[in-house]
Amino acid sequence: MRLGSQVIITDDFERTISQLEALSTNHRFVNIIKEDGFLVEDVKFAIEKASIASEETVVIIMASKKFSDVVQNRLLKILEEPPPNKEFIILATQKAMILGTIKSRLPISHVQYHKTEQNLDLDIKNLTLQTAYAFIQQHQRTSIQEMKIIIESIIAAAVKSENYRLDFKTLELFSDAVSVLNVGSSPQFVLSTILLKLLANKKSNNLSRRSS
Repeated sequence: MRLGSQVIITDDFERTISQLEALSTNHRFVNIIKEDGFLVEDVKFAIEKASIASEETVVIIMASKKFSDVVQNRLLKILEEPPPNKEFIILATQKAMILGTIKSRLPISHVQYHKTEQNLDLDIKNLTLQTAYAFIQQHQRTSIQEMKIIIESIIAAAVKSENYRLDFKTLELFSDAVSVLNVGSSPQFVLSTILLKLLANKKSNNLSRRSS
């Protein structure tokens, strides 16, 4: 996960927003969450917020289970020509609801929370060196696209478990992991890096408990 204009398909708006906000201490966030449906009035509000001059980067997050074609068409112009220091992130529950014109302008990623551990076939909450190694071996031939989904699922499961110290540097590493996959880094190397980082953080937590 990264900060920047994009579409994120997610099954938990609040958790996704929390993860995004944790990625930066020098961005200002404007969150517009409409569970049932994003309205034209909400688009106007987002555009008003984007039109306010700002020296700091403002991230405008628009989240809803439904974005009508009318609403998305109203967003097109500002997505094509965003004001200075403004980023737009759309959170939706289904990729199919996003118009092709939006998809052609913004990258799309998937973040799933509620079925993560079952889909992964890996107990992130109780991760060990042995289970991590076995999982890495299992995915020696996994494609880049599949690995992106796996990495995002691992991150989501780690956040959910609350068994790891996920500070800014760790979240930045997670964000960079998906980025380096996009430029051709080895999926297995990236997976190893993420799992070893989690193990290191978990051990640090355990050590701090023993010393307290």
